[in-house]
Amino acid sequence: MSARSLADWLVRLEGLHPSEIDMGLERVRVVAERLGVLAPAPLVFTVTGTNGKGSTCAALDSLLRHAGLRTGCYTSPHLVHYNERVRLDGQLADDEDLCAAFAAIDAARGDISLTYFEFGTLAALWLFKRAGLDAVVLEVGLGGRLDAVNVVDASVAVVTSIGIDHQEYLGSTRESVAAEKAGILRAGRPVISGERALPETFVQVVERLGCPLVQRERDFRLDVLADGQWRLTGQGGLGASRALGLPPVRLPRDNLAVALQAFWAAGLDMSDQALGEALAAASATGRLESRSLDWQGAQRELVLDVGHNPHAAAFLSESLRQQGARRRVAVFGLLADKDLEGVLAPLLDLFDGWFVAPLPSPRSRSAAELQRVLEQQGATVKTAPSVAAALEQALIDTSADTEIVIFGSFFCVADAILWLS
Repeated sequence: MSARSLADWLVRLEGLHPSEIDMGLERVRVVAERLGVLAPAPLVFTVTGTNGKGSTCAALDSLLRHAGLRTGCYTSPHLVHYNERVRLDGQLADDEDLCAAFAAIDAARGDISLTYFEFGTLAALWLFKRAGLDAVVLEVGLGGRLDAVNVVDASVAVVTSIGIDHQEYLGSTRESVAAEKAGILRAGRPVISGERALPETFVQVVERLGCPLVQRERDFRLDVLADGQWRLTGQGGLGASRALGLPPVRLPRDNLAVALQAFWAAGLDMSDQALGEALAAASATGRLESRSLDWQGAQRELVLDVGHNPHAAAFLSESLRQQGARRRVAVFGLLADKDLEGVLAPLLDLFDGWFVAPLPSPRSRSAAELQRVLEQQGATVKTAPSVAAALEQALIDTSADTEIVIFGSFFCVADAILWLS
């Protein structure tokens, strides 16, 4: 029998477990122990949060690599290619290595059934362990306490934000969500919080475990200056107060500040110039990502953002407002299990028009439903059969000085990227 390709493996993994999500660590931990991957590197950063995880992971990875460490970074989901989930020293894992990892896991699991995400998490850990890395950054897929990533003990735990999402798994209150996210904390080890208002359920776990807490606004803060410059005041690598001016960056400054505090909490540091260079170099596809497109002889400006819940929509709104008033239209799609009204509320007055489309998922809301709700709010709406068609229509219908913002889902941004490619 010939060796499986990556595409073959991914199809197989999708059908190995009866459910897409099966919360719990028992099965994963047994296989991780057999593989010897419970300690994939001497230094482990585990990142959870309702929003901002991807950009925080990208910034942490950049900081660590600029400090001369060999790194691994595991994130999810991917936008176009599965390889995006696993990076070693800033480079995507290649197909051959991923296939080798899947084969090793398949051999080790015996009769233990694993979900697609669990298989992928173990594959990343296997590759990181094999590479002999100095540090790894692990993004939690869902929640924290029962997520497969949590089989690994974090040296530094990071919570970017706490909002309501995935209620069927995490509960319908911030307190229940916070309790799940607090599951990544380990006794006596630092936790960095980008969340200003931590629910009591999270604080209780911090106190019970004796975790040193570094919290935004209480222990660190950022100030936005002119021309994209900004200033961070916080706790440096040796525990002393630190203040530094930073250059313009591509990713949300809130998440970069959290990443830098996590870097410092691990006892690491660099010169102010090196820190600024590392943060400026950090990038994450689809996270407030600006792109330019040459369209019929004119340069068009696009913004892509994978935000898909009210918390992310509020952050997108704030970021766009900081850039000032201008003509904008939205290309938008949303899954049926997301809070449509909550996503729309902070953004309605920012767009002159909406181009809506269904997503390539059986869980998608229909374009007709999106149109109906938006028009009830007084918005001007056009529907399209796909995100790609909606983006093309937006380009045709708007003037060259109109910015096009594509958001609402990973599916939405992925479709747009494929069309742009």
